Amino acid sequence: QVQLVESGGGLVQAGGSLRLSCAASGRTFNNYRMGWFRQAPAKEREFVAAISRSGANTDYADSVKGRFTISRDNAKNTVYLQMNSLKSEDTAVYYCAASSALGDLIPSRFSSGYQYWGQGTQVTVSS
Repeated sequence: QVQLVESGGGLVQAGGSLRLSCAASGRTFNNYRMGWFRQAPAKEREFVAAISRSGANTDYADSVKGRFTISRDNAKNTVYLQMNSLKSEDTAVYYCAASSALGDLIPSRFSSGYQYWGQGTQVTVSS
């Protein structure tokens, strides 16, 4: 089992940057593929980015590719989401999630592929 706690959200102007962090409990963080999702008001939760166990493989939604970077530090049990060139449409609650699927592959883009979720952190981008 793993517990996830996100931090780093806040209010930022369009064009600005934020870095989200997701701290995981437990000793086996590198057994989990990790992902970031977001949910805007009145919209469904959507995939943002994902990273394999080792960090060697990453995947991004087209809407954030080139602006967001996912990374992880397995020694610190933490996954990050660096968000640059933020737009108003990036406003949402951001969630990190962990997948216990085997192998060092990129995790699923579907939320059903993740077993553990954080409580979310609000990101608001003002235009």
